Amino acid sequence: MPLREDFASTGNWLFRRRSYLPIIVIGIFLFSMKDYEYLGHSERLDHIWEAICLAVSFFGLGIRIFTIGHTPKGTSGRNTKRQIAETLNTTGAYSVVRNPLYLGNFFMGLGIALFAHLWWLTLIYILVFWLYYERIIFAEEEYLRNKFGQAYLEWANETPAFIPRFDKYKKADLPFSLKNVLRREYNGFFCACISHGHIGSNWRHPLPGRVRC
Repeated sequence: MPLREDFASTGNWLFRRRSYLPIIVIGIFLFSMKDYEYLGHSERLDHIWEAICLAVSFFGLGIRIFTIGHTPKGTSGRNTKRQIAETLNTTGAYSVVRNPLYLGNFFMGLGIALFAHLWWLTLIYILVFWLYYERIIFAEEEYLRNKFGQAYLEWANETPAFIPRFDKYKKADLPFSLKNVLRREYNGFFCACISHGHIGSNWRHPLPGRVRC
């Protein structure tokens, strides 16, 4: 199979299973926490770090909320069976970056990965995220390119894939819809809260033999 078709095929396979990435990351994370100690051997400093990590995750959630709040029905969904795009989003968040939802996912997961304050865990998370989503993004962009043709190419040539260019911002065509956000992002909000809350409650107090302050 030619490499382009192989990338698209693999990307579509991962697209249908993209909700499994958090399970992989959490599994690695839990393994890394077996020897957890307070940051700087200080409980107070560890609480501050935990708040920073939570803020990083909520920053990612904020990106998703802003994106979804301005997108029309039939796009930017959580569908896993097949690619869907009734229209090409090119305004709002999509005017500064082509994959704002995945950018939001990145920061949501990064906040969890940073919690353990282990550089190698953060590096693993970044590499796993990149390898996982690179093929998915390729498959999605192949779909959009085939469906929207020149309109997609013109937008893609001006808009970066993952690192935003804020000077390219264009006001969203649709007004912000809180109803749309609540309908589609409530699970992301609760996942962020539950993940940090569960992790914090389990490792906030060191087990016997760990450093206490």
